[in-house]
Amino acid sequence: MGFEKIEVKTSGKLGYITINRPEVRNALNRETLEEIVVAIESLTKNKEVGCIIFTGKGEKSFAAGADIKQLREKTALEALNPFSMQGVYDIIENCEKPTIAMVNGFALGGGCELAMACDIRVASTNAKFGLPELNLSIIPSAGGTQRLARLVGKGKALEMILTGKMISANEALTFGLVSEVVEFEELNNTVKEYANQILNKGPLAVKLAKIAVNYGTEADIKTGLLLEKLSQAVLFSSEDKNEGTQAFIEKRKPNFQGK
Repeated sequence: MGFEKIEVKTSGKLGYITINRPEVRNALNRETLEEIVVAIESLTKNKEVGCIIFTGKGEKSFAAGADIKQLREKTALEALNPFSMQGVYDIIENCEKPTIAMVNGFALGGGCELAMACDIRVASTNAKFGLPELNLSIIPSAGGTQRLARLVGKGKALEMILTGKMISANEALTFGLVSEVVEFEELNNTVKEYANQILNKGPLAVKLAKIAVNYGTEADIKTGLLLEKLSQAVLFSSEDKNEGTQAFIEKRKPNFQGK
């Protein structure tokens, strides 16, 4: 399958989606988002892939936000389009397979929002995060006002959004926006370590854990606990649960089948 704005490859059980527009700091135009949706669908259907990793081409930028030229032409109705940037990032957040943002440089505007739509974020020391949309008299509307507040708290989210300032990778780590910060040369291997830790777990449990967290935290605690209980009920009746417990008793590595 040919792509012009992104690169898609697999390595073992890992699937990589790389934004390939380094000449514009990997800015996210309409065509790039459309290709990302196709790539997600392809990697999700690929039974060999257990984890999807997002990154940007080069050493300077993960994704430096939306394409300003296209942004200038947008109308009110386009903000309501289900396949807008917000819609694409909802697809990423709700992907049944775990996702990791490998943030290798600037993650600004839509790039920061892309990282926040992933399950885990790992950044290189040269990474910068920011939501500068108010400089253009718009707001971060691809999940920025909502996901950022849930990740770092309302106060820090408002500070970042209202001032538009960039924060360093280490500051992002302090506020829980990223899980770990490493030197650029170590970034890929560190992300692989995270992915492999996840891949060693039961795939059904990974899938249902994502559902329980993503949907449960958006509901009251009683509803969240009920969702947790129902998810566990499904897992208790799975073959993987039997395999996992038996492997533990026999002191061997489990052979999960996703059943």
